[in-house]
Amino acid sequence: MGEQGGAEKLLPLWEHVNELSKLLRAWIYTFIIATILFMVLPADTSFIENPLAFYKPLISVIILYIKASLLPPNVQLIAGSFTAPIELYVVASVVFGFAVSIPVLAYEVYRFIDPALKPSERRSVYPFVTAFSLLFVAGAVFAFVILLPFIVYGTLIFLPYTGAAPFVNIEDFYTLVFLSILTTGFAFTLPVFLVLLVKFGIVGTRSITQRRLYLWVGIYILTAVITPDGGPIADVALFAPIILLLEGSLFIARRYEKKGPLGEEEREPAFASCRFCGAPFEPGTVFCSRCGKSRL
Repeated sequence: MGEQGGAEKLLPLWEHVNELSKLLRAWIYTFIIATILFMVLPADTSFIENPLAFYKPLISVIILYIKASLLPPNVQLIAGSFTAPIELYVVASVVFGFAVSIPVLAYEVYRFIDPALKPSERRSVYPFVTAFSLLFVAGAVFAFVILLPFIVYGTLIFLPYTGAAPFVNIEDFYTLVFLSILTTGFAFTLPVFLVLLVKFGIVGTRSITQRRLYLWVGIYILTAVITPDGGPIADVALFAPIILLLEGSLFIARRYEKKGPLGEEEREPAFASCRFCGAPFEPGTVFCSRCGKSRL
């Protein structure tokens, strides 16, 4: 009997995993297509005039632009191995393909939790996707324009003091660039999740403000991890905007908190029906007594 009850509880979990995998297919397809386009799409229209000639793909122009923007002219990139340029070409395409597909990923993740949401919460999907995407882009731009120059120049400044030649491994340089852009982009999206947690009634702004000091310390540690080679100046340069964004998100979250986490007019009835078999749920239960599937 216990085994049967355990199987009924395990079944919904696997169904959730299967449902999530189906929803993520759209993001995976978008991610793959975007990656391929970055690899093969020509950077200019001269390719149309002579399709058989070699051309510069879009990703190569982006790679060269990053080098010209971040490295001084006297610093040279060297390939650490024979296959390093090819690996960089593929990795760069994957990174930018992933960045382009971020809005689709956010939308599909939100769709996964949609059945558990109330009508007022479902209307937040487009603001969530928009805010998540814009903040990720803002974080990526901030990393490239402000943060990475601190890291790069803060590291290269020690070359004369150590007698090292101005040669940088191409894999090390672009790994630092891509990781900084992605991690900073995601760090900038933290306020979106904070607002959602408050809006759904999972946490309260008062509990966050009471632990503000611990939150700030945790964020500073996060910035130190993101900028391991930039020194304290780069840490503060990233720490300050994230704190401003979090404080702004707390201001927005308080407005939702005053309205109530779910909206009193749209709370779920005490006996909600199972969306699979139609049987009523008992108050406080998660799994349906008839089919064993979860209401979430």
